[in-house]
Amino acid sequence: MTLKPLITATAFALGFGAAGLANATEVTHLGGDITEDQVLAAQQAWGDALVAISNAYEAEGIDAARELAQHVIDSAYGYDMGAVLFKPTLAEAPQTFRTTPEGALAYFVGHSEEYSEDSGFALKGWQEVTIDNAAILISGDVALTMGNVSILDAEGNTTTVDKTWGYHLDDEGTLRIVLHHSSLPFSAAE
Repeated sequence: MTLKPLITATAFALGFGAAGLANATEVTHLGGDITEDQVLAAQQAWGDALVAISNAYEAEGIDAARELAQHVIDSAYGYDMGAVLFKPTLAEAPQTFRTTPEGALAYFVGHSEEYSEDSGFALKGWQEVTIDNAAILISGDVALTMGNVSILDAEGNTTTVDKTWGYHLDDEGTLRIVLHHSSLPFSAAE
């Protein structure tokens, strides 16, 4: 598969479709122009993009994966509006928080001298992403979500993370990620 169809598919996903998302258990809409369907579509687009980056890496290598990841970051995240509050699942101090697009790119595809500990979360052979929201809150030009994201790898193993996203409706009417917090679920010691 060439990079251009992957970028086209990702761009399409960023604007359409919410298939594969579990219904939110609770939606609070306090007014504004954002719809629940827009939020679900933005979440599904993120999941589809993660799989597309993984596929690009497998099919065409790191340069293709990096180019697609940069496109996804530019399209889906709000770094052009300011710092994004991004706390990846597997990042550690002193680089726990990724408030810049360079930090986000390094987390997703690794291969960065500045973030040498990053192995590339999006390069792990991901095949499918399922999102199960506990709740969605919409107020004005902001939407917040919290729930679980389950990611299936090529060996059939599922990794589930706790995920909180915050979206801001930009001037073009696109939801942009401005908060992305991800962590592994708590497991009490036995």
